[in-house]
Amino acid sequence: MKAIVQNRYGSPDVLEFRDVDRPSPGAGEVLVRVHAAGVDPGVWHLTTGKPYLLRLLGFGLRRPKHPVRGLDFAGVVEEVGDGVTRVRPGEEVFGVCEGAFAEYAVAKQDLVAAKPARLSFEQAAAVLISGGTALQALRDTGRVRPGQRVLVIGAAGGIGTFAVQLAKAFGADVTGVCSTAKTDLVRTLGADHVVDYTREDFATRRYDLVVDTAGLRSLSGLRRALAPRGTLVIVGGENGGKWLGGIQRVLRAALLNPFVRHRLCGLVARERGADLDDLRDLIEAGKLTPALDRTFPLADAAAAIDHLHAGRAAGKTVLTT
Repeated sequence: MKAIVQNRYGSPDVLEFRDVDRPSPGAGEVLVRVHAAGVDPGVWHLTTGKPYLLRLLGFGLRRPKHPVRGLDFAGVVEEVGDGVTRVRPGEEVFGVCEGAFAEYAVAKQDLVAAKPARLSFEQAAAVLISGGTALQALRDTGRVRPGQRVLVIGAAGGIGTFAVQLAKAFGADVTGVCSTAKTDLVRTLGADHVVDYTREDFATRRYDLVVDTAGLRSLSGLRRALAPRGTLVIVGGENGGKWLGGIQRVLRAALLNPFVRHRLCGLVARERGADLDDLRDLIEAGKLTPALDRTFPLADAAAAIDHLHAGRAAGKTVLTT
């Protein structure tokens, strides 16, 4: 089969489109014929090996532990291993696995679910990594409640487009922050208010919950937007150097949290089957729709990653096989 393979860390140019052996499912696993795969910022980090902290966390010190890139996918079940009851051969599915940038991929059955009928393969491939992160930021860490004022920074990004829709589904009054070119998109997602950060300061209002998905602003700047008992959730980090990659803000938030009235939280999202089921229910109910920016053929994975990392994407970027 064809796959996007990486044998060393570096720029996306190190990615190779070449033949590899087709995997086989083990007990509790599912082999999927991949139709589409999502691209997220984590793919860039795993490709470059930066921040170096990632390597120490088990992703491979000198080279990637898993040579085939990609996590989110949507496709058709080709084969199932022993004990699999969640899906069956021939079923259209979506989920997450290691090695989604390939014609075939193996996933644990707990991280695969039936594809929502109202979504295309391309839309479904964009769901779990970004949608699951947004769900954990709002519901589990942010503890969002109906009637709260919620600010989503980076509202036109992969996580942000899900966060805006989820916050509305949870009954919040939502303000999205983005650049001028992306304001229309954020409005179509259901945001009650849109702030163009190139023209105005989002901290002129106070919010019960601020979810920062952009990773660029200082902790003190983010706290200016919080209500006296407001909650800040920092999702990841960028531009923080090659060693920690922006996690410094999360560390500072954790150190400061016991001494202030604000609740300051960092989020390290995990892939969970329960989130996949919850997102699927919201999608089927018409409350959540992945916002797609561009699709690229699988062979152009490096170009897709560069496009996303450059900040040009409005919504999710997807590969098709």
